[in-house]
Order: sequence, then C-alpha cells, then structure tokens
Amino acid sequence: MEKNPTMLLVVAAALTNEVGEILLQKRPEGRQMAGLWEFPGGKVESGESPESALVRELKEELGIDVDGQNLIPLTFASAQNGDRNMILLLYRCTRWQGEPIALESPELCWRTAANMHDLPMPPADEPLVRFLETMT
Repeated sequence: MEKNPTMLLVVAAALTNEVGEILLQKRPEGRQMAGLWEFPGGKVESGESPESALVRELKEELGIDVDGQNLIPLTFASAQNGDRNMILLLYRCTRWQGEPIALESPELCWRTAANMHDLPMPPADEPLVRFLETMT
C-alpha cells in the first residue's frame, strides 16, 4: 500500500481522570501553533498502528505507560496542515501507569470538556471538544 504524501495521520488521547477531567498540554515555543492547548499525542510513523503510535507518544510526552487495549476509539477530525490534510484520531484512556508529567510541553492542565472553550486550541481539536461535551 502506497503512503499518501498529502495525508498526515495523527493520534491523540483524551486521558480522563476519576472526576471526568481530561488532560491537555500546551504546545512548546518553537513549534507550529506554539502556545495552543491540545490533547497529547502525535504522528503515526510508517509501519505503526494508531494505537501503538499513541502508546509511544504518551510515553515520550508524559512519561506514562498505557496498554493499547485501554485505548477506546472515540471520533476523528480533519483539518488542513500546510499542504497536507491531517486526520486526527481521538481515543479515550482512563487507565495508565505513572503520573503524567510535562516532558515535552511547558505546561499541563486538567479540564472538563465544558471548561476547555476558554483555552486557545488548534482548529482540529475544537470539534473533538464539542464531541467530548456530548459524552458528559
């Protein structure tokens, strides 16, 4: 199967704690969309499944261990990212090992979906927030 050079596949997690808050991270300076808040995750590399990519990204970004079986597919969003179309797959995760820490981000915060609207977020994350609001 040929890789589509105009398509960018990205995975993200709605890490949800016991009181229903979801973890967000702030994009670091020097990166595209710096200062915006987003769900943790990242690009799916060649040969990776979306779930294994998300397990890898959560370990790299937050220092937590997630079993791929604990990733529940929720929804997706599509947005232009430069000259490529980005497909963003969102998973919910309520079980992980370790305490999330900001390894690649300057800041983390826990918010309910209803309280995310006052944070600046990338355009692709906005429909995900609206979807999460319907689940509460």
